[in-house]
Amino acid sequence: MKFVCKICFLLAFVWFAGLVAFNYKISHYQVDENVKTDAIVVLTGGAYRIKEAFRLLNEDLSDTLFISGVEKKISLNSLLKAQHVAPVANKKIILENSSQNTVENAIEVNEWIRKNNIKSIRLVTSNYHMPRSLLEFQIQNKGLDVLVNPVFSKNVSSKWWASSGTFCLISSEYTKYLLVYAKLLVVDFIEA
Repeated sequence: MKFVCKICFLLAFVWFAGLVAFNYKISHYQVDENVKTDAIVVLTGGAYRIKEAFRLLNEDLSDTLFISGVEKKISLNSLLKAQHVAPVANKKIILENSSQNTVENAIEVNEWIRKNNIKSIRLVTSNYHMPRSLLEFQIQNKGLDVLVNPVFSKNVSSKWWASSGTFCLISSEYTKYLLVYAKLLVVDFIEA
């Protein structure tokens, strides 16, 4: 019984140390706003993501915006009105509405990327969601050049350990990240 308790304690310690490192990583992304990519891809689901994607599009960091995970009943016009944004003329905007989660986002985006010969994307999603999203995109397309563009929400406390809501969000996302990382290792092992 003592041995099992020690193992459980060690696993909990390693998990928590990884959580601290994960939080540091998601809080310190460096965003390069000078590099132009073939497309901007935004994953819906978090506050400010779509506004940020349109800002980048309007600043000419790409001529194409792919919005993944839009509800089926949402049109481009209603989305623009709801977000209070207006795209610059001559920009291509694609709404994808069949994906329901991050795995499906990566699959749908990758299918579009292959059909349109896209070599580089600027990925826009919440900072806490970025590590897992990158892994899902890597599983789908290892050769894709992905430039990260995290969105930092005002609703997510920087003192994650002191806010139960933020702690639950970050720890949940970290645990999902670990599971996807394990999946990537399995995929790499199978392909080797």
